Amino acid sequence: MAAAKEERRSPHDLDISDLGRPDTLRYNVLTFVINEEYDRAIKYLKEFLEKDSPYPTFRLKIERYVQHSIDLIFAIRTKRNFPGFNSLTRTKQQELKDKFKEHFQELKFVINKIENSLEELRLNDIRSTKIVVKSLWASLLIVFAGALMVEMASGLGGSFNVVIDEYTTRTLDWIYRILGLI
Repeated sequence: MAAAKEERRSPHDLDISDLGRPDTLRYNVLTFVINEEYDRAIKYLKEFLEKDSPYPTFRLKIERYVQHSIDLIFAIRTKRNFPGFNSLTRTKQQELKDKFKEHFQELKFVINKIENSLEELRLNDIRSTKIVVKSLWASLLIVFAGALMVEMASGLGGSFNVVIDEYTTRTLDWIYRILGLI
């Protein structure tokens, strides 16, 4: 009863089972490539690279991945639109198709690396924010504890000193009276 999970295939016999959620970088670029909208995919990648990011190292970290993705899209376009494809032998046609599939898989891998890099930057940002919040909390706790100690030493400590002095004086007076020294 357990049927094997069927792989989704594109019109070009490409594995499209893991394109990601709609409206993500991976989904959009791979869908454009599958639909043979290569210029649109390249434009989308360039716009993604140029858009403002809250992370200062974003562009530096993904620039080479984006450039490699663009190169792969050009390679896919060349393999897909090879002039005289029909006049080639079946083996050569199959080699071109296999190369096309190989480039497509590599493109999926590289775009996945871009998304992972972005996620890594986001997590690093969260970690650093968490460290700042913990440091702020610890410093506030130390300042509060210090203020409490100073208040106890000066305010309550003074009262405590008077009380202890009084009880010590009364106790010593009582002992001296018993011993007959007073």
